[in-house]
Amino acid sequence: MLLTKAQFMATVQGASDRWLPFADAATEHLPLSRLLRLSLFQITVGMSTVLLSGTLNRVMVVELGQAAWLVSLMVAIPLLLAPARALIGFRSDYHKSFLGWRRVPYLWGGTLLQFGGLAIMPFALIVMTESHNGPLWLGPAAAMLAFVLVGAGMHMVQTAGLALATDLASSETRPRVVALLYVMLLLGMIIASVGFAHLLQTFDYIRLIKVLQGAAMLSLILNVVALWKQEPRDPERTRHDRARPAFASAWGDFINEGRNRRLLVALAMGTMGFAMQDVLLEPYGAQILGLSVASTTQLTALFATGMLLAFAWSSRSLAKGRDPIRIAGTGAVLGVFAFATVIFSAPLESSALFRLGTVGIGLGHGLFAVGTLTYAMLLGTEGMAGLAIGAWGAVQTAATGIAIFAGGAIRDLFHGFAETGALGPALTAPEIAYGAVYHIEIFILFIGLIALGPLVRQPGDRVYQQSNAQLVDFPG
Repeated sequence: MLLTKAQFMATVQGASDRWLPFADAATEHLPLSRLLRLSLFQITVGMSTVLLSGTLNRVMVVELGQAAWLVSLMVAIPLLLAPARALIGFRSDYHKSFLGWRRVPYLWGGTLLQFGGLAIMPFALIVMTESHNGPLWLGPAAAMLAFVLVGAGMHMVQTAGLALATDLASSETRPRVVALLYVMLLLGMIIASVGFAHLLQTFDYIRLIKVLQGAAMLSLILNVVALWKQEPRDPERTRHDRARPAFASAWGDFINEGRNRRLLVALAMGTMGFAMQDVLLEPYGAQILGLSVASTTQLTALFATGMLLAFAWSSRSLAKGRDPIRIAGTGAVLGVFAFATVIFSAPLESSALFRLGTVGIGLGHGLFAVGTLTYAMLLGTEGMAGLAIGAWGAVQTAATGIAIFAGGAIRDLFHGFAETGALGPALTAPEIAYGAVYHIEIFILFIGLIALGPLVRQPGDRVYQQSNAQLVDFPG
């Protein structure tokens, strides 16, 4: 028997919360359509991340023939700007405006920086690689300026966007909103990596200009759509005679709170524990297990699969009221077992075990990131959401940059020791260098677990009580 239109609509609406991803993150005041539109800023951040650390990295070294150290320096610039996130978040908390907006000016300013950096980047690269009548430093300086603009724009957009999401979401839906925003970031990175790889299969300057300026226009359009009519105006909150504490004073108060400082320490340790392998998994699969180029390329998809599983898991767990710190701790524990799995894949010569470990690393990393970010958003419900999220982003990004460099350096160091026999005749195999890094990551994850321990929710925890008490203050 055919369903009537009314019955069909009732069936779809009744099943949506169970089957549609993150449908339970929506509320009457923040419907799913509006939430998905807000999350578009994560798509542009993911696209810019892929461009800077992946596509342009390869193009500048291979097609344009630039020195690897110079390219590495340019790619590292956005990471070096990460500490500014805390200041950006703080300024958005206390922004003074006759229009009554706190987050929108920073979202718009970051969008313009992203657009400007991507728009001038192809011409800066041409000046850097082609002969011209100007000084030799002009090309590298212009390229670095483009990277600085894009990196600063990414930090500003993401910090203000996450703070705005904190403002709009209720305390009950905030954990699911966090998971949705992370999924959109990952989705943006996956789409961008596939798209740029396809568009730049045949490289020439004209195609590079089209791709980069197309990305600039797309960033501008998506960010404008994301912020359009999202933040309610509140001139009373942004009046010019409102007292604004000095950043140093506000940061001191924030960091001197033992709970906040412990969270940032745990975040730094956990992030470094997961990120040191970022540049090592594919070489490990190729050199130690003999995997083909196609097989090692699939590792990114396996890692992303683990991340997506983590977001789904954390979203459901947090919706049931589970402590975000326990979720972060679960992620760290899974990371320990995942790295152990990768280590044992070498003596067992098992590529299946290696792939399983890769999925486990993505799963653990995703749980840890969502758990700590959710807790940071809870810390920011006292009118300091921007500072709390900015501090989380600053520590997370800076720790990632340090870990990636340290992972490669430690691998090379132990590789040299193994080749010269400095570690003894039993430790000369090529997997020894990789294993040293993975063992160090396990040790760092244990330190992160120790730091997380005292943050586990206790009866009457002040952070969760304040989160519920401040629900009436959220606009929207």
